[in-house]
Amino acid sequence: MDDDIDSMYEVHRTAAFLRERAYTRVALQFPDEMLKDAAAVARALRRELGGGGARLFVMADTAYNSCCVDEVGASHIDAQCVVHYGHACMSPTSNLPAFFVFGKAPLDVDACARSLLECCRKSNKRILVLYGLEYAYALDDLRRAIEDSYKSHSGHPEVQYAEVLCSVMSPSSSSTEENECLESNGISSNGGLSVHNDESTFLNYRCSTEHSSSTHKYSLGGVTWDISVEEKMEDYLIFWIGQDNSAFANIVLTFNRCEIVRYDATANQLSTDVSHLTKVLRRRYYLVEKAKDANIVGILVGTLGVAGYLNIIEQMKELIKAAGKKSYTLVMGRPNSAKLANFPECEVFVYVSCAQTALLDSKEFLAPVITPFEAVLAFSTIVMTLIPAVHVFRGREWTGEYFLDFKDLITSGRQEVAKTTEEARFSFIKGGYMEDNCPQEDEEQSETSLSLAEVTEKALSIQNQNNDAVLYQGGAMSSIDYLKARTYRGLTGEYEGPAPDSVLVGRTGRAAGYNDEKTQHVQ
Repeated sequence: MDDDIDSMYEVHRTAAFLRERAYTRVALQFPDEMLKDAAAVARALRRELGGGGARLFVMADTAYNSCCVDEVGASHIDAQCVVHYGHACMSPTSNLPAFFVFGKAPLDVDACARSLLECCRKSNKRILVLYGLEYAYALDDLRRAIEDSYKSHSGHPEVQYAEVLCSVMSPSSSSTEENECLESNGISSNGGLSVHNDESTFLNYRCSTEHSSSTHKYSLGGVTWDISVEEKMEDYLIFWIGQDNSAFANIVLTFNRCEIVRYDATANQLSTDVSHLTKVLRRRYYLVEKAKDANIVGILVGTLGVAGYLNIIEQMKELIKAAGKKSYTLVMGRPNSAKLANFPECEVFVYVSCAQTALLDSKEFLAPVITPFEAVLAFSTIVMTLIPAVHVFRGREWTGEYFLDFKDLITSGRQEVAKTTEEARFSFIKGGYMEDNCPQEDEEQSETSLSLAEVTEKALSIQNQNNDAVLYQGGAMSSIDYLKARTYRGLTGEYEGPAPDSVLVGRTGRAAGYNDEKTQHVQ
């Protein structure tokens, strides 16, 4: 049992890392499915460290998502480092270093190799092998099995394998510092995925092209690979090893133009049907169209540890404001339909979280939940300085490319408001033409008499609106307008009814027998 724990959770490698860094307060973060082994892992790790003064704390029930490093929970115990177990999204941390133990999910290497060889025979494309991080331990065995099989047939495999990006992560710098570092290293940011790796530090750089080499380097979901500059990702067949989970959905949506097959390691079978995920892409486009008609937008904070989350929140505020809409920032932990129902005035929510939890199934919600990238598509009425996303959208057109990582959208410069058009926009949701609200005017213009007349006219038009139009047809421009249209506005001090009666003394005693009841019984 102890040997299984040591091998499964890499106790020796973890202890060597902690001894090398001389950490004395370490947080061990377990997902729900691994929590049953938490006590055994802590005992084995403490035994391996030899009681050298290091204190270990087990964390469970994370504030947001178990795939992210829970820096908030670790800060409560003043941890110097977090050891993260299980599935990880590999989002960069803000303050604490992290050590990742991905685990070792069972994999039949021979069966997987046969399925991979079958794809090689049927497809005329090169094969790119991507996988869940829990299968990274078996990559060398799979590579040897493929090479041995081709040696017996005197062939050369056209197979490329992604590599694990890193297992140790240090807090990354801000996006501005990253861009400066890219420029100083002669790297231009012109893609949409994060690429960079060194032995001890993980920085979430965007997909970049090194001028000194002839390859494009990609990184997604904790694995990295490179292709020739003459090739495109569409020239490869992606062979995914793992479950149909959020990591696989991230691959399918990001490379939605590629041919993708999935090897189910549990059932030991090959699946080529990813139509359910392509339907998700169509639904996301529907939500983008629905978000265009919204006047009040809620920004949901889905992480407090991923580096750059404050930057993207501020960027979303500026984007929504420039589009003439009102935004409210909400922090509520893991969102659900009951929590979001407390904000009925919000017609759409923008969910800021890591890439693998960004897609919320909002069918049961009162309002749709979209990603920051979809918000850019919906509210792009301003001139964007997004280097990696210039080719993704032109005005309000979507070219089909899709990003889930909000780091691909963070800008280093300030956005400039473009001249708004007075032409009406056709709404596919409402089936008619609509005029978007103009961005808020500058303070100098608001002091003029003409602007004052416009504000007065707008206030009168809102006051004369039917309450049903404000509550149910999106007529409210802010939460104040929505509150005024409601019949019940909560408990307020403005009471206009009859004066209440004088204060009366109630009954005293217990419910089994009040004092006045006892007196009557005695009589």
